[in-house]
Amino acid sequence: MSDAIKVLVTGAAGQIAYSLLYSIAKGDVFGKDQPIILVLLDIPPMMPVLEGVVMELQDCALPILKEVIPTDKEEVAFKDLDVAILVGSMPRREGMERKDLLKANVAIFKSQGSALDKYAKKTVKVLVVGNPANTNCLIAAKSAPSIPKENFSCLTRLDHNRARSQVAMRCGVPADSVKNMIIWGNHSSTQYPDVHHCKVNIKGKDEPAFDVVKDDAWLKGDFISTVQQRGAAVIKARKLSSAMSAAKAICDHMRDIWAGTPSDGEFISMGVYSTGNSYNVPDDLIYSFPVTIKDKTWKITDGLAINEFSRGKLDATAAELVEERDMAVAFLSA
Repeated sequence: MSDAIKVLVTGAAGQIAYSLLYSIAKGDVFGKDQPIILVLLDIPPMMPVLEGVVMELQDCALPILKEVIPTDKEEVAFKDLDVAILVGSMPRREGMERKDLLKANVAIFKSQGSALDKYAKKTVKVLVVGNPANTNCLIAAKSAPSIPKENFSCLTRLDHNRARSQVAMRCGVPADSVKNMIIWGNHSSTQYPDVHHCKVNIKGKDEPAFDVVKDDAWLKGDFISTVQQRGAAVIKARKLSSAMSAAKAICDHMRDIWAGTPSDGEFISMGVYSTGNSYNVPDDLIYSFPVTIKDKTWKITDGLAINEFSRGKLDATAAELVEERDMAVAFLSA
């Protein structure tokens, strides 16, 4: 067996983590033979709940789970990490202004970025889930100057999976028959789920999604708004935000970073550092692009044609991210 890797999950007493931790600890993400030390960080009032989570992890009797470390201290949580999954963030409360939410989260992710910089391995892979995920990720990266920007990503895989599933259901095929879906931009209601390069496997042959769906109005209208508003629809129905599906998307995202994407050039969606991209997206953002991953390194898939319809959508979500970034950076230096 190889040496154990150290994996941190923040917001570890919360509902996403509750759906996530078992999958990580049983080997679904980093491999069935990869021993794991799980570090669980949450705020002091959540420590009694976290003790219960630790008991349950122990009671699962999982062979690759070597140790579980619950803590409310950043210097303990971020020490010598191989992987950091930052789920915890300040949730939006009723009547809360967006700028107040941003300000609270800048404080959290500045602190966690600094802790990564100070205590974690320089090779650490950081996935930000807590919303606003793109901008929280950017703030964490800016607060950890000694760790390469390429090591930071944010979760848009949930949007990607939602979009794949919508097309699959429409076509009457399994979700894994739909590939090369793209989520562009922000993990918000301005995100752009793009099917122009998407393929649907019908009877063993990959066909363009537009040709299989045969409903351009749906693909350019209700499909997009359904994916954009899906999180809100789940909250309305469950009275709680997505947890099981978010945890599954986190597993997909981290597994692809660890093991790579399929060798046939299939791409997935991930919020990554935008500087130097070929799609005229402004630099210095965490923006969701189509990427392939090899040797734990992502690469934006270049050369995809962007029509006028798509261009407007890419620019709109970029504009929102620029506005968020500028507000967050002002708080960062305040």
